[in-house]
Amino acid sequence: MFAVDELASRLIAAYDGACTVAPITDEAVDFDVAAAYDVLFEIECRRLAQGWMPAGRKIGFTNRTIWPRYGVYEPMWAHIWTHTVHHARDGQATLALDGFVQPRIEPEVVFRLRGPVPITDDAEEILRHVEWIAAGFEIVQSHFPDWKFKAPDCTAAFGLHGALIVGTPVPVNPANGPALAAALPSFALTLRNGDTMADRGIGGHVLDSPALALVHLARVLAGQPQFKPLAAGEIITTGTITDAWPVARGETWSSDYGALGLQGLRLRFL
Repeated sequence: MFAVDELASRLIAAYDGACTVAPITDEAVDFDVAAAYDVLFEIECRRLAQGWMPAGRKIGFTNRTIWPRYGVYEPMWAHIWTHTVHHARDGQATLALDGFVQPRIEPEVVFRLRGPVPITDDAEEILRHVEWIAAGFEIVQSHFPDWKFKAPDCTAAFGLHGALIVGTPVPVNPANGPALAAALPSFALTLRNGDTMADRGIGGHVLDSPALALVHLARVLAGQPQFKPLAAGEIITTGTITDAWPVARGETWSSDYGALGLQGLRLRFL
């Protein structure tokens, strides 16, 4: 058995105290993804009452190639907040790792919405509802030891969100929208730690296209009336193109978005 209020308190304490807790599913075998979103909603209500300001959403586990590694076989989403979103200057940023628990880095494609996302698989039509696109690094973290959890655990635990670094925005308009829609599934991304290539991936790893991740989220939210639907002004990061990689103080990570044409990011950890 489980109690939503108690689980929300436990996870908030782990977040605020930068510590780990046992996975919820270890003791509550009936705790499922639907219940996890109930906990996430309770956390959202408490954070709003504390003065946290929403900035948008993160979508996680959209990259099907990493599902077996983590034992999670469906995407999830969670809130991002004004104080967890950081904007790089000319592609450069620093981030202190104080307060993060087992942090990892994920190179992603970030969108800012100009309006609600239509329920369609037409990527060009989806991008007509996007204000801009940018490179992103999401710093994810696990409050469960050794990154061992099940889908309900990581969904309830803030969707593993720690921080989001957003690169230089490229406005989306009728002139470049079709080209972006065509490039998003096929572009190759390179992730480096210093001068060493750490990983490579393609946009199609993310639900066949990061643009389609947006409509996936819109569909999910249509079945979750406790949460607000996607709206203009929201920043949405769509999930990692590569695996998620552990990071440490003193390291500098960088990304190259190849044919997609976005300015990559260079992030130094303090």
